[in-house]
Amino acid sequence: MQATIDNILNVTLLEPRQKHPTIFARFDELQEGESLTIHNDHDPKPLYYQLLAERGDIFNWEYLEQGPQWWKIKITKRLMGEGSETLAELTTKDIRNAQVFKKYGLDFCCNGHKTIKEACTEKGIDVKLLEKELQQTDKLPGATRALPYNEWNPDFLSDYIVNTHHSYLRKMIPDVRAYAKKVMQVHGDRHPELTKVHQLVEDTSNELLEHMQKEEQILFPCIKKLVSAKNSGQKPEINVACSVEETINNMEKEHTSVGDNLHELRHITNNYTLPEDSCASYSLLFRMLDEMEDDVHVHIHLENNILFPKAIELEKSTR
Repeated sequence: MQATIDNILNVTLLEPRQKHPTIFARFDELQEGESLTIHNDHDPKPLYYQLLAERGDIFNWEYLEQGPQWWKIKITKRLMGEGSETLAELTTKDIRNAQVFKKYGLDFCCNGHKTIKEACTEKGIDVKLLEKELQQTDKLPGATRALPYNEWNPDFLSDYIVNTHHSYLRKMIPDVRAYAKKVMQVHGDRHPELTKVHQLVEDTSNELLEHMQKEEQILFPCIKKLVSAKNSGQKPEINVACSVEETINNMEKEHTSVGDNLHELRHITNNYTLPEDSCASYSLLFRMLDEMEDDVHVHIHLENNILFPKAIELEKSTR
């Protein structure tokens, strides 16, 4: 068997020192719009970032198969003028990238439409440094193989969001509210920003609880009806087909509002930096807020960037 057949390159048949040079040479031979599919026995993620660093953001990287035995990746040289991958798209490919984006204060959920270059330029961040860290996400503390969220059907993803993220927030919110009030009452005279923290916690909690209720009672049942209609080959009820996209537009506006509140909380607490006179409750409040922010960002990402686009496309296909 030869290493190269048409536009397929079986990397496992090459000597280690030949792998990347051969892939780069094959990529350079591609015309705009043409593709190269590589087969490997592990995730060649470092190759993605090396290719990005040395050739620029001129290609699309699509996983056709992701283990456990084979990784198959289709690399397509973009047509001139085509857009590049956004923070949201990179997070959709691998949710672990979110940890790096958070470290640098890059919004991958509510405003994830920016490319790495655009986001880094706006924040004054070294693009190469960020890309280097993205190569190492599988080595981050607690890093595990990313769940294939983008492969799940919309009804399954809806249930996952309810069982994982909605459940988490309903357990967390009462404690966060209680500690925000307690810490304000005890330390508010010396740290007046805690009054604003308490108010933001109240506003965000109310928004999230109302938002989750609307998703569970209105939007997600509609999505499930659309999935059922598609599976059965029937048209959904007309009121369902006409309400999903409008409901999603409203949900996204509410996501933006919550995201703004979380950003403001981080800003007024100086990234949850504890003062010297903080107590155990103060420390616990900041830790809970930081943890809740992480969960909400992933929650919003799954909806804005994966579930909602699928639901809108499903709505169109069942009309």
